[in-house]
Amino acid sequence: MKPHLEMQADGKPVHPIKADALKPVVEGYLDEGKPFNMGMVFPVSTHNYELRYWLAAGGIHPGYYAPKSGDNSGQVDADVLLSVTPPPQMPATMEAGTIEGYCVGEPWNQQAVFKGIGVPVVTDYEIWKNNPEKVFGVSKSWAEENPNTHIRVVKALIRAAHWLDENNNANREEAVKILAKSAYVGADAEVIANSMTGTFEYEKGDKRDVPDFNVFFRHNATYPYYSDAIWYLTQMRRWGQIADSQDDEWYMNVAKEVYRPDIYQQAAEALVEDGVLTSKDFPDFKSEDGFRAPQKHFIDNIVYDGTKPNAYLEKFSIGLKGKDKV
Repeated sequence: MKPHLEMQADGKPVHPIKADALKPVVEGYLDEGKPFNMGMVFPVSTHNYELRYWLAAGGIHPGYYAPKSGDNSGQVDADVLLSVTPPPQMPATMEAGTIEGYCVGEPWNQQAVFKGIGVPVVTDYEIWKNNPEKVFGVSKSWAEENPNTHIRVVKALIRAAHWLDENNNANREEAVKILAKSAYVGADAEVIANSMTGTFEYEKGDKRDVPDFNVFFRHNATYPYYSDAIWYLTQMRRWGQIADSQDDEWYMNVAKEVYRPDIYQQAAEALVEDGVLTSKDFPDFKSEDGFRAPQKHFIDNIVYDGTKPNAYLEKFSIGLKGKDKV
Protein backbone atom coordinates (compact mmCIF):
# COMPACT_ATOMS: atom_id res chain seq x y z
CA MET A 1 0.00 0.00 0.00
CA LYS A 2 2.82 2.40 0.90
CA PRO A 3 4.14 2.76 -2.68
CA HIS A 4 0.78 4.30 -3.60
CA LEU A 5 0.90 7.01 -0.90
CA GLU A 6 1.76 10.68 -1.19
CA MET A 7 4.73 11.46 1.06
CA GLN A 8 5.77 14.54 3.02
CA ALA A 9 9.25 16.02 2.72
CA ASP A 10 10.28 14.07 5.83
CA GLY A 11 9.32 10.78 4.20
CA LYS A 12 6.19 10.26 6.27
CA PRO A 13 2.79 9.70 4.63
CA VAL A 14 0.35 12.55 4.06
CA HIS A 15 -2.79 12.01 6.12
CA PRO A 16 -5.64 11.27 5.83
CA ILE A 17 -4.91 8.17 3.77
CA LYS A 18 -7.80 7.24 1.52
CA ALA A 19 -8.72 3.73 0.45
CA ASP A 20 -7.77 4.71 -3.11
CA ALA A 21 -4.23 3.73 -2.09
CA LEU A 22 -5.42 0.27 -1.03
CA LYS A 23 -7.41 -0.38 -4.21
CA PRO A 24 -4.41 -1.47 -6.37
CA VAL A 25 -3.43 -3.94 -3.64
CA VAL A 26 -6.94 -5.41 -3.47
CA GLU A 27 -7.09 -5.61 -7.26
CA GLY A 28 -3.80 -7.53 -7.21
CA TYR A 29 -5.27 -10.06 -4.81
CA LEU A 30 -8.39 -10.43 -6.95
CA ASP A 31 -6.30 -10.92 -10.11
CA GLU A 32 -4.47 -13.77 -8.36
CA GLY A 33 -7.73 -15.28 -7.12
CA LYS A 34 -6.84 -14.63 -3.49
CA PRO A 35 -9.24 -13.20 -0.87
CA PHE A 36 -8.33 -9.93 0.83
CA ASN A 37 -9.53 -10.46 4.41
CA MET A 38 -10.15 -7.74 6.98
CA GLY A 39 -11.46 -7.82 10.54
CA MET A 40 -14.11 -5.76 12.31
CA VAL A 41 -15.63 -6.29 15.73
CA PHE A 42 -19.33 -6.96 15.00
CA PRO A 43 -21.78 -6.62 12.09
CA VAL A 44 -23.67 -3.79 13.83
CA SER A 45 -20.59 -2.10 15.31
CA THR A 46 -19.61 1.43 14.43
CA HIS A 47 -16.31 -0.07 13.25
CA ASN A 48 -18.05 -2.11 10.56
CA TYR A 49 -19.84 0.93 9.13
CA GLU A 50 -16.78 3.18 9.35
CA LEU A 51 -14.56 0.60 7.63
CA ARG A 52 -17.18 0.05 4.93
CA TYR A 53 -17.53 3.80 4.43
CA TRP A 54 -13.77 4.26 4.05
CA LEU A 55 -13.43 1.34 1.63
CA ALA A 56 -16.37 2.40 -0.54
CA ALA A 57 -15.10 6.00 -0.66
CA GLY A 58 -11.99 4.57 -2.32
CA GLY A 59 -13.93 2.50 -4.84
CA ILE A 60 -13.59 -0.81 -2.96
CA HIS A 61 -16.84 -2.76 -2.50
CA PRO A 62 -17.11 -4.07 1.10
CA GLY A 63 -20.00 -6.44 0.29
CA TYR A 64 -23.71 -6.71 1.02
CA TYR A 65 -25.79 -8.52 3.62
CA ALA A 66 -28.69 -10.50 2.19
CA PRO A 67 -30.91 -11.43 5.17
CA LYS A 68 -33.89 -12.40 3.01
CA SER A 69 -31.88 -15.14 1.33
CA GLY A 70 -30.24 -16.18 4.60
CA ASP A 71 -26.81 -14.77 3.76
CA ASN A 72 -25.68 -12.64 6.69
CA SER A 73 -21.99 -12.83 5.85
CA GLY A 74 -21.89 -9.27 4.51
CA GLN A 75 -19.71 -10.58 1.68
CA VAL A 76 -22.10 -10.60 -1.30
CA ASP A 77 -20.39 -8.92 -4.30
CA ALA A 78 -17.45 -7.99 -2.05
CA ASP A 79 -13.98 -6.94 -3.20
CA VAL A 80 -12.73 -7.44 0.37
CA LEU A 81 -14.05 -9.99 2.85
CA LEU A 82 -14.94 -8.53 6.25
CA SER A 83 -15.36 -10.88 9.21
CA VAL A 84 -15.77 -10.60 12.97
CA THR A 85 -12.71 -10.75 15.21
CA PRO A 86 -12.80 -9.90 18.96
CA PRO A 87 -10.94 -6.60 19.58
CA PRO A 88 -8.16 -7.94 21.85
CA GLN A 89 -7.39 -10.63 19.26
CA MET A 90 -7.05 -8.27 16.30
CA PRO A 91 -3.24 -7.76 16.42
CA ALA A 92 -2.50 -11.47 16.88
CA THR A 93 -4.96 -12.46 14.13
CA MET A 94 -3.26 -10.09 11.71
CA GLU A 95 0.20 -11.23 12.79
CA ALA A 96 -0.87 -14.81 12.05
CA GLY A 97 -1.84 -13.79 8.51
CA THR A 98 -5.53 -14.60 8.90
CA ILE A 99 -6.45 -10.99 8.09
CA GLU A 100 -4.56 -8.28 6.21
CA GLY A 101 -6.02 -5.39 8.22
CA TYR A 102 -8.75 -4.44 10.63
CA CYS A 103 -10.89 -1.68 12.09
CA VAL A 104 -11.11 -1.57 15.88
CA GLY A 105 -11.13 0.84 18.79
CA GLU A 106 -8.13 1.67 20.91
CA PRO A 107 -5.84 0.47 22.32
CA TRP A 108 -5.65 -2.38 19.80
CA ASN A 109 -4.36 -0.22 16.94
CA GLN A 110 -1.63 1.28 19.09
CA GLN A 111 -0.87 -2.22 20.36
CA ALA A 112 -0.04 -3.25 16.79
CA VAL A 113 2.33 -0.29 16.46
CA PHE A 114 3.89 -1.02 19.87
CA LYS A 115 4.57 -4.64 18.84
CA GLY A 116 5.78 -3.66 15.38
CA ILE A 117 3.23 -5.76 13.53
CA GLY A 118 0.92 -3.13 12.04
CA VAL A 119 0.51 0.46 10.87
CA PRO A 120 -2.76 2.39 11.35
CA VAL A 121 -3.58 4.22 8.12
CA VAL A 122 -6.66 6.27 9.03
CA THR A 123 -8.63 7.24 12.14
CA ASP A 124 -12.40 7.50 12.35
CA TYR A 125 -11.88 11.22 13.06
CA GLU A 126 -10.46 11.44 9.53
CA ILE A 127 -13.29 9.35 8.07
CA TRP A 128 -15.96 11.50 9.74
CA LYS A 129 -14.90 14.40 11.95
CA ASN A 130 -16.38 14.21 15.46
CA ASN A 131 -18.50 11.23 14.52
CA PRO A 132 -20.73 9.53 17.10
CA GLU A 133 -19.24 6.37 18.53
CA LYS A 134 -20.03 4.32 21.64
CA VAL A 135 -23.47 4.42 23.25
CA PHE A 136 -24.72 3.23 26.61
CA GLY A 137 -28.13 1.70 26.05
CA VAL A 138 -30.74 0.06 28.25
CA SER A 139 -33.92 -1.80 27.38
CA LYS A 140 -37.18 0.12 27.30
CA SER A 141 -38.67 -2.19 29.96
CA TRP A 142 -35.74 -1.63 32.33
CA ALA A 143 -35.92 2.14 31.84
CA GLU A 144 -39.64 2.15 32.63
CA GLU A 145 -39.22 -0.07 35.68
CA ASN A 146 -36.24 1.87 37.06
CA PRO A 147 -36.73 5.53 36.12
CA ASN A 148 -34.78 7.00 39.05
CA THR A 149 -31.86 4.62 38.66
CA HIS A 150 -31.85 5.32 34.93
CA ILE A 151 -31.53 9.08 35.48
CA ARG A 152 -28.74 8.53 38.00
CA VAL A 153 -26.83 6.31 35.57
CA VAL A 154 -27.10 8.95 32.83
CA LYS A 155 -25.97 11.64 35.29
CA ALA A 156 -22.94 9.53 36.21
CA LEU A 157 -22.03 9.00 32.56
CA ILE A 158 -22.32 12.72 31.82
CA ARG A 159 -20.13 13.56 34.82
CA ALA A 160 -17.52 10.99 33.80
CA ALA A 161 -17.44 12.30 30.23
CA HIS A 162 -17.08 15.89 31.46
CA TRP A 163 -14.26 14.86 33.83
CA LEU A 164 -12.36 13.27 30.96
CA ASP A 165 -12.51 16.43 28.83
CA GLU A 166 -12.38 19.23 31.41
CA ASN A 167 -9.41 21.57 31.73
CA ASN A 168 -8.06 20.62 28.31
CA ASN A 169 -8.01 16.88 29.04
CA ALA A 170 -6.10 17.37 32.29
CA ASN A 171 -7.53 14.17 33.80
CA ARG A 172 -6.59 11.88 30.93
CA GLU A 173 -3.32 10.70 32.51
CA GLU A 174 -5.21 9.55 35.59
CA ALA A 175 -7.79 7.89 33.35
CA VAL A 176 -5.00 6.01 31.55
CA LYS A 177 -3.75 4.59 34.86
CA ILE A 178 -7.26 3.42 35.73
CA LEU A 179 -7.87 1.85 32.31
CA ALA A 180 -4.51 0.05 32.35
CA LYS A 181 -5.55 -1.97 35.42
CA SER A 182 -6.28 -5.64 34.78
CA ALA A 183 -9.86 -5.15 36.03
CA TYR A 184 -10.51 -2.86 33.04
CA VAL A 185 -8.67 -2.83 29.68
CA GLY A 186 -5.49 -4.34 31.05
CA ALA A 187 -3.24 -3.02 28.27
CA ASP A 188 0.07 -1.19 28.69
CA ALA A 189 -0.46 2.34 30.02
CA GLU A 190 1.94 3.68 27.36
CA VAL A 191 -0.19 2.14 24.63
CA ILE A 192 -3.46 3.52 26.04
CA ALA A 193 -1.90 6.97 26.53
CA ASN A 194 -0.98 7.25 22.85
CA SER A 195 -4.59 7.92 21.88
CA MET A 196 -6.06 9.13 25.18
CA THR A 197 -3.76 12.11 25.64
CA GLY A 198 -4.24 13.95 22.34
CA THR A 199 -1.67 12.19 20.19
CA PHE A 200 -1.77 9.25 17.80
CA GLU A 201 1.15 7.14 16.61
CA TYR A 202 0.54 5.98 13.04
CA GLU A 203 3.76 4.00 12.98
CA LYS A 204 6.85 3.93 15.16
CA GLY A 205 8.31 7.42 15.24
CA ASP A 206 5.33 9.02 13.49
CA LYS A 207 3.41 10.43 16.43
CA ARG A 208 1.09 13.31 15.58
CA ASP A 209 -1.17 15.66 17.50
CA VAL A 210 -4.82 14.63 17.21
CA PRO A 211 -6.46 16.54 20.09
CA ASP A 212 -9.97 15.40 19.20
CA PHE A 213 -9.15 11.75 18.53
CA ASN A 214 -11.01 10.86 21.72
CA VAL A 215 -13.80 13.26 22.65
CA PHE A 216 -16.07 12.43 25.55
CA PHE A 217 -17.99 15.62 26.34
CA ARG A 218 -17.12 18.65 24.20
CA HIS A 219 -18.97 19.24 20.93
CA ASN A 220 -22.08 17.94 22.76
CA ALA A 221 -20.64 14.44 22.42
CA THR A 222 -22.94 12.97 25.07
CA TYR A 223 -26.17 14.33 23.58
CA PRO A 224 -28.32 11.73 21.74
CA TYR A 225 -28.87 13.40 18.37
CA TYR A 226 -31.50 11.74 16.19
CA SER A 227 -29.35 12.52 13.17
CA ASP A 228 -26.53 10.38 14.58
CA ALA A 229 -28.86 7.40 14.85
CA ILE A 230 -30.21 7.99 11.35
CA TRP A 231 -26.71 7.98 9.85
CA TYR A 232 -26.15 4.45 11.13
CA LEU A 233 -29.56 3.42 9.84
CA THR A 234 -28.60 4.71 6.39
CA GLN A 235 -25.49 2.54 6.48
CA MET A 236 -27.54 -0.48 7.51
CA ARG A 237 -29.72 0.16 4.47
CA ARG A 238 -26.73 0.88 2.23
CA TRP A 239 -25.17 -2.52 2.96
CA GLY A 240 -28.36 -4.57 2.99
CA GLN A 241 -28.94 -5.17 6.70
CA ILE A 242 -32.17 -3.24 6.14
CA ALA A 243 -33.31 -5.24 3.13
CA ASP A 244 -36.15 -3.06 1.84
CA SER A 245 -36.53 0.59 0.94
CA GLN A 246 -37.96 2.77 3.73
CA ASP A 247 -39.31 6.31 3.56
CA ASP A 248 -37.70 9.17 5.46
CA GLU A 249 -40.39 9.09 8.15
CA TRP A 250 -39.47 5.50 8.99
CA TYR A 251 -35.88 6.55 9.73
CA MET A 252 -37.12 9.39 11.94
CA ASN A 253 -39.50 7.15 13.87
CA VAL A 254 -36.91 4.45 14.55
CA ALA A 255 -34.39 7.02 15.75
CA LYS A 256 -36.93 8.60 18.09
CA GLU A 257 -37.89 5.22 19.56
CA VAL A 258 -34.29 4.53 20.55
CA TYR A 259 -32.66 7.90 21.19
CA ARG A 260 -34.23 9.69 24.17
CA PRO A 261 -33.07 13.29 24.51
CA ASP A 262 -35.91 13.83 27.00
CA ILE A 263 -34.19 11.48 29.46
CA TYR A 264 -30.84 13.11 28.78
CA GLN A 265 -32.37 16.52 29.45
CA GLN A 266 -33.74 15.37 32.82
CA ALA A 267 -30.28 14.16 33.84
CA ALA A 268 -28.56 17.31 32.57
CA GLU A 269 -30.98 19.65 34.33
CA ALA A 270 -30.51 17.69 37.55
CA LEU A 271 -26.74 18.16 37.29
CA VAL A 272 -27.23 21.89 36.74
CA GLU A 273 -29.57 22.05 39.73
CA ASP A 274 -26.98 20.16 41.81
CA GLY A 275 -24.37 22.76 40.87
CA VAL A 276 -22.13 20.15 39.27
CA LEU A 277 -22.38 21.59 35.73
CA THR A 278 -23.92 24.70 34.18
CA SER A 279 -26.52 25.17 31.47
CA LYS A 280 -23.72 26.38 29.17
CA ASP A 281 -22.29 22.85 29.23
CA PHE A 282 -25.32 21.55 27.33
CA PRO A 283 -27.30 22.33 24.18
CA ASP A 284 -30.11 24.86 24.48
CA PHE A 285 -32.89 22.41 25.23
CA LYS A 286 -35.60 24.94 24.34
CA SER A 287 -34.44 25.18 20.73
CA GLU A 288 -32.68 21.84 20.17
CA ASP A 289 -34.57 19.61 17.72
CA GLY A 290 -32.19 16.63 17.79
CA PHE A 291 -30.72 17.19 14.32
CA ARG A 292 -27.23 18.47 13.71
CA ALA A 293 -26.72 20.96 10.91
CA PRO A 294 -25.75 19.23 7.64
CA GLN A 295 -22.29 17.72 8.10
CA LYS A 296 -19.61 17.91 5.43
CA HIS A 297 -16.48 16.67 7.17
CA PHE A 298 -16.36 13.20 5.65
CA ILE A 299 -13.36 11.67 3.91
CA ASP A 300 -15.26 11.73 0.59
CA ASN A 301 -16.70 15.24 1.18
CA ILE A 302 -20.28 13.98 0.75
CA VAL A 303 -22.64 16.13 2.84
CA TYR A 304 -24.96 14.37 5.29
CA ASP A 305 -28.33 15.88 6.24
CA GLY A 306 -30.07 13.71 8.82
CA THR A 307 -33.49 15.01 7.81
CA LYS A 308 -33.08 13.56 4.29
CA PRO A 309 -31.77 9.99 4.64
CA ASN A 310 -32.93 8.71 1.25
CA ALA A 311 -31.50 11.69 -0.61
CA TYR A 312 -28.23 11.01 1.22
CA LEU A 313 -28.14 7.38 0.06
CA GLU A 314 -28.64 8.50 -3.53
CA LYS A 315 -25.28 10.30 -3.40
CA PHE A 316 -23.24 7.08 -3.23
CA SER A 317 -22.06 5.14 -6.27
CA ILE A 318 -21.49 1.99 -4.20
CA GLY A 319 -24.33 0.70 -2.03
CA LEU A 320 -28.08 0.13 -2.04
CA LYS A 321 -30.50 3.01 -2.54
CA GLY A 322 -34.12 3.55 -3.52
CA LYS A 323 -35.82 0.25 -4.37
CA ASP A 324 -32.54 -1.69 -4.72
CA LYS A 325 -32.43 -5.22 -3.33
CA VAL A 326 -29.71 -7.83 -2.98
